Amino acid sequence: MREVDLGSGRALLIKEHGEFTAMGHKCPHYGAPLVKGVLSKGHVRCPWHGACFNIATGDIEDFPGLDSLPIFQVRVEKDKVIIRANKQALQSQKRSKPMARCSAVINSNTGFSHVLIIGSGPAGLVCAETLREEGFTDRIVMCTMDKHPPYDRPKLSKSLESTAEQLRLRSMDFLQDHDIELLKEKEVVAIDVKTQSVIFEDGLRMEYRKLFIATGSKPKPMNYKGKDVRNVFHLRTPEDANSIAWLANNKNAVIVGTSFVGMEVAAALTDKAHSVSVIGIESVPFKKALGEKVGKAIMKLFEANRVKFYMLNEVSEMVGHHGQLKEVVLKSGKVLRADVCVIGAGSVPATGFLKQSGIHLDSKGFITVNKNMQTNVDGVFAGGDVVMFPFQPRNNKKVNIPHWQMAHVHGKVAALSMMGRATEVKTVPYFWSAMFGKTIRYAGYGDGFDDVIIQGDLDELRFVAFYTRSEEVVSVASMNYDPIVSRVAEVLGSGKTIKKRDVETGDISWLIDKGSQ
Repeated sequence: MREVDLGSGRALLIKEHGEFTAMGHKCPHYGAPLVKGVLSKGHVRCPWHGACFNIATGDIEDFPGLDSLPIFQVRVEKDKVIIRANKQALQSQKRSKPMARCSAVINSNTGFSHVLIIGSGPAGLVCAETLREEGFTDRIVMCTMDKHPPYDRPKLSKSLESTAEQLRLRSMDFLQDHDIELLKEKEVVAIDVKTQSVIFEDGLRMEYRKLFIATGSKPKPMNYKGKDVRNVFHLRTPEDANSIAWLANNKNAVIVGTSFVGMEVAAALTDKAHSVSVIGIESVPFKKALGEKVGKAIMKLFEANRVKFYMLNEVSEMVGHHGQLKEVVLKSGKVLRADVCVIGAGSVPATGFLKQSGIHLDSKGFITVNKNMQTNVDGVFAGGDVVMFPFQPRNNKKVNIPHWQMAHVHGKVAALSMMGRATEVKTVPYFWSAMFGKTIRYAGYGDGFDDVIIQGDLDELRFVAFYTRSEEVVSVASMNYDPIVSRVAEVLGSGKTIKKRDVETGDISWLIDKGSQ
């Protein structure tokens, strides 16, 4: 792969098996240079977040992201490779796939939609767009409790000052142009599967032929005194993020929980707040997800940035003065000064409204689906953070993987299933987190790992960690080691296994060199 300059923009020139192709050089998700990614078997995988693009068509084949890449004409004359590109495509570096329009005459008051989607996160949005890309011409209605069109929620905790406008994934114009109706600030309170209808809080009732539930998660309830004290937040919306940033300015911020969201907020506040304190119930942050050694190394990075940790601790009370937060009291008796508090202590599926519906929920409230994202009720599908789905690399064990990237995949699988084109989830879970300008990348499904093999230097935060179960590598995490995580994703995605002994030697050149010919 080579990045080449065409005067009014750059293109990625690729030679695989003697054949030349050319396409956009930046991943349309966050603009990563694809030349640093992984070329393998007719596609390029982004070095940052693992999205894949077909080198012949430019189409997005694995997520995250909504757009595909433009492709350019290539011809070879003697010893020259000539690329012909459209200026506009060179400058935008992305394109949407062609989409069908709705052929039915729709009155927006009609209480019927062929496809009704509950939730406007990546699962709901990708479901709607995939239906249109695949030629679906009936009515699609997407409803959300949010007051904004779909936005990039993972960025909320990383850049607290961003507005909904800056985080927007699709504009209202885009949705209208493709006949995807969006009902904002609409809460579903019940589903009647017998009459195939959805009941909203405001009394509106809408019938459907196919239903897709992608309501995501909501904060886990916590037990402490002083729940009515102001300036205690769960980070859910751009408005929350903006308020947190504003209230923390030169003040004392307390973060409850060492989840990725909590830690990202703590990192984002260090250059704004007077003090940042983090309360966690584990001995080190990320212990369950990344293991003790990696957790400790990241904890040191935070401590070097003046973040104070109170681990193996919980909140017993929020103390207010005139209703405004002033102190957070821990179960240990320690009292922390606090002007703003962010709770990032885990989440539960937002499925309360399904209790009496007959749609099957497991004991924790997750919706169980089959490999096509279908629930136990005909015509009702679900995806994203709310589902337990069969995960093929773990012998189809039902798992919950609450990643942004995974939700995209579920949306696509559900849309294809609705159209009678059943496909299975074929992806490698991919996750990322950014703190202090450094990014952790993670691929695979590491739940229940029993060993961690670390290559590189943890103190320097330049490392790759392989998570193993018995003799097999099940996931990988890295910092400052691109594109290793995308390479491992590529190997795991091709169905190969990586053995523990292969990564124990310390020589991972076989992995780094793979696919770069």
